[in-house]
Amino acid sequence: MPISVQNMFKERKFPFLFAFSFLLISVTILLFSYSSSSPSLLLSTNFQVSDPLPPPPRPLPSRSPNNVPVSSTKPVSKTTAAASDVDLNVSLDLKWENCQLGPLAVDYIPCLDNWKAIKELKSRRRMEHRERHCPKPSPRCLAPLPIGYKVPVHWPKSRDMIWYGNVPHPKLVEYKKEQNWVRKSGDYFVFPGGGTQFKNGVQSYIDFIHKTLPAIKWGKNIRVILDVGCGVASFGGYLLDKDVITMSFAPKDEHESQIQFALERGIPAILSVIGTQKLTFPDNAYDLIHCARCRVHWDGDGGKPLLELNRVLKPGGYFIWSATPVYRDDERDSKVWKSMVALTTSLCWKIVAKTVDSTGVGLVIYQKPSSYSCYKQRKEKLPPLCEQKTNQNVSWYEPLSYCISRLPVDRMGNLLRWSTPWPQRLSSKPPSLPSEPDAEDIFIEDTKHWAALVSEVYLDGLAISLGRIRNVIDMNAGYGGFAAALIDQPLWVMNVVPIDAQDTLSIIFERGLIGVYHDWCESFNTYPRTYDLLHASFLFKNLKERHFAPLSDAILLT
Repeated sequence: MPISVQNMFKERKFPFLFAFSFLLISVTILLFSYSSSSPSLLLSTNFQVSDPLPPPPRPLPSRSPNNVPVSSTKPVSKTTAAASDVDLNVSLDLKWENCQLGPLAVDYIPCLDNWKAIKELKSRRRMEHRERHCPKPSPRCLAPLPIGYKVPVHWPKSRDMIWYGNVPHPKLVEYKKEQNWVRKSGDYFVFPGGGTQFKNGVQSYIDFIHKTLPAIKWGKNIRVILDVGCGVASFGGYLLDKDVITMSFAPKDEHESQIQFALERGIPAILSVIGTQKLTFPDNAYDLIHCARCRVHWDGDGGKPLLELNRVLKPGGYFIWSATPVYRDDERDSKVWKSMVALTTSLCWKIVAKTVDSTGVGLVIYQKPSSYSCYKQRKEKLPPLCEQKTNQNVSWYEPLSYCISRLPVDRMGNLLRWSTPWPQRLSSKPPSLPSEPDAEDIFIEDTKHWAALVSEVYLDGLAISLGRIRNVIDMNAGYGGFAAALIDQPLWVMNVVPIDAQDTLSIIFERGLIGVYHDWCESFNTYPRTYDLLHASFLFKNLKERHFAPLSDAILLT
């Protein structure tokens, strides 16, 4: 029975009254102090751990309702200001509006949907229209939700079914109905695990690869994979069961919203294309690269597309190619196969397996050399070896090269060995760690710092249910310590190394994680609503006068 205020005084429940009053005042203060905070799950840490880490980031502007200006002139405390190189005593005058693009606004990606720039292209032969063309200035608008949008289906159920209303693009159902990519069932899209080359299902295809070449040990020596032209990413989705993480990629609208389907399913994926520019990955990143009818002309442009794969493939790594030239002998396919043989021979790639399964679909598995012996023995030194690199982040807006990337070496010039098997490689010393005396100590301390912070604060101290979070992006990943600390959680992390930060992306891949280079003053190559959680640790330190651009672009991701 409820207790009246009069009875409480009679029963002398003053401790209760004091506690209740204190709680009410505290909540009021919190609401007043944080009235400008964003409702998005954007975590920005400023925990101080050691000297190598930069000072805390500046406070973040809010996401406001449509057409409501945001203005703040409130100065920060002297303690905060002293800890940062950036002048935090600034005035904001931001106005948030929905993107005025009609029905296209819900999926708007500024750097991939710059139709004015695309119309002005002189050529599209090399997929230039699928590459980045960022508008100037960067648009400051919010992508609206699709009509009927619902909270996404949770993982692992989402691998097999998603809400139709969240990605209302049914054309792929009709276009790929014979290949069993996706079906519509009531209010859901259902993914049966089929594919162009997966006639017996993707699980059977994965087992067939291992049977064809037992040296491919999923989740051990093969941990990080690149899937080119991935469709709806069922290959990468099913490999997660084997402790393999796959970076699935395809160009925007090559098949309608295939990457959006993948991301809604909770499968790692990104919009990208092998066109005229290098992929935003470091050299020697992937244990294995896969292409199943990925529609890339590997021998085009003098073989530059395959040379780009060679760049991002580890020494001793594998390339699996499942396409009609491998197992058909008509005139066109024979011509492509002959060209592929000549090109792979010039790269010193060795065929380690070639076979056809019970459905008549075949594949060939190549292996990249792990030494220079074959390169030195070539009669014709074409393509040539690339020049030694001196600059970092060379794959950001960098044109494709007609040269063979050099094999990685240590500071003594010795070839680096294959990474430690998974899961040991997550915490072992990365081969490309800098040679400075304290580099390993800094790496170890960074790993310990994030392990403790995630365990003590993120998992227990924040009002976030990680069971409801699947897609996570770390916007300034460093060594990948945040992702490493979350490795046992039912989520995946896209690690981003900003182009104005220390180049640590090779280390992230050597740990068995995935990531990309990016400039946060431009929009990211993904759809709105991709990520459940944005994590930003010291992100704004190096952006200085451009510091507010990343937040508005980041909001488009959630």
